[in-house]
Amino acid sequence: MYPRVFRPLRTALVTALLATVLAAGPGKAAAQGGEVITTASGQLQGTAPDANGVSAYRGIPYAAPPTGPLRWKSPQPVPRWGGIRQATTPGPACYGSNQPGAPAVPMSEDCLTLNIWSPPRGKQPKAVMVWLHGGGFQFGSGSDPKYDGAALAARGVLVVNVNYRLGAFGFLAHPDLDKEAGASGGYGLQDQIAALRWIQQNIASFGGNPGNVTLFGESAGAHAVGLLMSSPQAAGLFSKAIAQSGAFWDNQTGSIPTHTEALTQGKALAARLNTPTADGLRAIPATQLNTASTTGAPFGPSVDGQVLTDSPAAVFARGQQQRVPLLAGYTAAENFPIFDPFALPHATPTEFKAAAEKLFGAGRMPEFNTLYPSTTPAQTDASAEQLIGDMAITEQTWEMLGLHQRTSSRDVYAYKFTYTSPYSPVAAHVSDVPFVFGNLLPQYFAPTAPAATTADRAFSHTVMAYWTNFATRGNPNGTGLTTWPTYQGSGSNFMDLSATPAAVAEPDTARLRFIASFRDNGRFPAAWRTAGN
Repeated sequence: MYPRVFRPLRTALVTALLATVLAAGPGKAAAQGGEVITTASGQLQGTAPDANGVSAYRGIPYAAPPTGPLRWKSPQPVPRWGGIRQATTPGPACYGSNQPGAPAVPMSEDCLTLNIWSPPRGKQPKAVMVWLHGGGFQFGSGSDPKYDGAALAARGVLVVNVNYRLGAFGFLAHPDLDKEAGASGGYGLQDQIAALRWIQQNIASFGGNPGNVTLFGESAGAHAVGLLMSSPQAAGLFSKAIAQSGAFWDNQTGSIPTHTEALTQGKALAARLNTPTADGLRAIPATQLNTASTTGAPFGPSVDGQVLTDSPAAVFARGQQQRVPLLAGYTAAENFPIFDPFALPHATPTEFKAAAEKLFGAGRMPEFNTLYPSTTPAQTDASAEQLIGDMAITEQTWEMLGLHQRTSSRDVYAYKFTYTSPYSPVAAHVSDVPFVFGNLLPQYFAPTAPAATTADRAFSHTVMAYWTNFATRGNPNGTGLTTWPTYQGSGSNFMDLSATPAAVAEPDTARLRFIASFRDNGRFPAAWRTAGN
């Protein structure tokens, strides 16, 4: 095949290539890619290090595909693979609805994957930050570009983003499924727990410390943080927690659904599909099931009796949550724009007051009118927006801070995110995420706003420093940063995350105490679900 004159050259090239491969060995960098990592399921190779020395490993399966008979089953172990698996492409998003205002993304039931960004190794293993994405448990993916972990990992932490089952695929409850496993409806949360167990088993191979894992998330991801803090099944799987705008999966219509409520919803979907059994539902094509289940009331976590044994707020009140350091907070305009459509009717002040009286009772209206005034139409609009943000996100985040401070004996850090700029003109729900990850992409609520400036990037560096300091040692403070005091309970210190971060007195106490006063054993009144809001 080769002319005689080229045979010595061929031999030299083969010898040199073989020497390079042998020198690489297990866990070394191969010639054309990143480091080859050995996991419990087999070897994989990611991308070569970027300019900051960060390598990415994408689309890593942490559980078997939940397809066919494994639909609505607890996550199963990953089948072993042979050879070196290329981990350079993220896996598809889990089935759910498409993110409003965003391009459609590829979806699949074979979606239980995670992505890892690993910084250069040092003498000591790195702290690990595990991100749970938002999207109301209806849409989203850990592979969304705004969650790319490279910039955060460049600060010396190992970042992991997780996909988990969404909508009906992740949270359907059904009597047949109860018979199979004793409880149903918690599959998406079980996926998150499975991912955390995979991390405990494998993250050391990537340079991470399995004993120093911070669970963090925003919106539904923050709710998931609170739910896993209250789940006995997640005990010992993380050592710190960050909750950005969420806590207990309560919402404007009341507390997290009971198992009975979840079963009612599941049976209603089965009836719409004319398929009363779990086996029949498993036989329905994924696309058909997804279409049918995303046109009605959304499926989400419930108190299934297995992953969640009680209302999370009640668990926190008893001090039975995971007792880990907590950093949590909310934005100044949680209502905007996602929750504004769910506000109480408020075309006129009279209409707003009538709807509020139906919800809170005539006896509480004098206090309500002081906290949410509605003398003029403009004032009414502002109060309706404030109220829906408080009921959907702010109150429960604040309450988790207070309960954890009282019952955990661990350090708690509270914040209110108020930063605005031409790039990010409203401190809206989700507006904090680009700054946490250092990916200053266009804000979803202001896609035509000017690009981020040097000031925006400087603020992002400050936020990333607080977050990574907390993940590394349980304290956000560090050199060159404004001191962030610990939270000492209702009415004490918050951090105002503004262009000039500063410690401030808790800003919204009276309103949030008012809403919290309606809880009974951690739950809001059942009547709120039918009160018309």
